Amino acid sequence: MPVNIVVVDDDPGFRRIAKTLLTARGLHVVAESEDGASALAAVREHQPDGLLLDLHLPDHDGVTVARMLRREDCKPRIVLTSTEQSYWSEEELEQAGIESFIAKDRLFDADLKGIFGTTPA
Repeated sequence: MPVNIVVVDDDPGFRRIAKTLLTARGLHVVAESEDGASALAAVREHQPDGLLLDLHLPDHDGVTVARMLRREDCKPRIVLTSTEQSYWSEEELEQAGIESFIAKDRLFDADLKGIFGTTPA
């Protein structure tokens, strides 16, 4: 059974790279979004297993989007990404429903299949 992912980033180049990496790891990218509002709509429409979510979006930050998703029926595993290190504590990320943080320059080495491979409890 495929593991479905939505990629959320305002940079189309990064979305392309992320999609390539996720696909190479055996994951299925069902949608791409460039901002928080379209990410929420994509999650509602596709009900993905996971969300690769940029911290800095034009309309909301990724932590706010994650908090909004906690109120939804569909609760995908959320991995937050950014070009800079997260200034949020692990506890704050967990409270927002974020599974983990991966710096964008570390995405290639990350165990994406392991992170997204099972659905959250």
